[in-house]
Amino acid sequence: MSSAAEDALLESHLGHVFADRELLVRALTHRSCGGRDNERLEFLGDAVLGLVIADELYRRLPRAEEGQLTRLRAMLVNEDSLADIAVTLALGNHLRLGSGELKSGGFRRPSILADALEALLGAVYLEAGLDAVRALILRLYAVRLEELPTRVVKDPKTRLQEWLQSRGYERPQYTLSASWGEPHEQTFRALCAVPALSLNATGEASSRRRAEQDAATSLIQLLEAQGHRP
Repeated sequence: MSSAAEDALLESHLGHVFADRELLVRALTHRSCGGRDNERLEFLGDAVLGLVIADELYRRLPRAEEGQLTRLRAMLVNEDSLADIAVTLALGNHLRLGSGELKSGGFRRPSILADALEALLGAVYLEAGLDAVRALILRLYAVRLEELPTRVVKDPKTRLQEWLQSRGYERPQYTLSASWGEPHEQTFRALCAVPALSLNATGEASSRRRAEQDAATSLIQLLEAQGHRP
């Protein structure tokens, strides 16, 4: 559990001192604690983050096409990027977690860290407005924005879909075939199928989205084994 002194350290890293202490506490409270958690703030923060990053990409890359901008935004605001930024803030040290999450190391789990960072952004937006949260987001993303790739590496699902459609095939089909584990530590198995080519592959990961990406990667490998170049 986070102390007042630790919260003050976090505020110094954010560059924002909360006048509404309950708002800060709520942003740091995972649903495993019960009561008022950070899920609504996470929803808001996700929207604000997407807007700010989209606006910044639009301004920085005046010649980029819509597809490239979309892929760059997805790369910047995905769970991995958010969790990495949360680690630099030592955000896990400040989270309010239920006993089960504490025992299972929830303060290190990327999904929990990413959600909490979005919740904090939502809280800053509510208290200080769009200009303040925009300044915070651009500071947190400064290095990533300066190191934007000139060519975006497409994620496996996009890569597979575009290759299939360019050859007149329908989109791949994704289904969740299994899931297991405790609610706070589940594993998902997804199936990626391309009926027209009689191909299918599976993937496993800690979220459905990642499992689908893993399945798409496996199917791309099958195509490559057949001499194709998705």
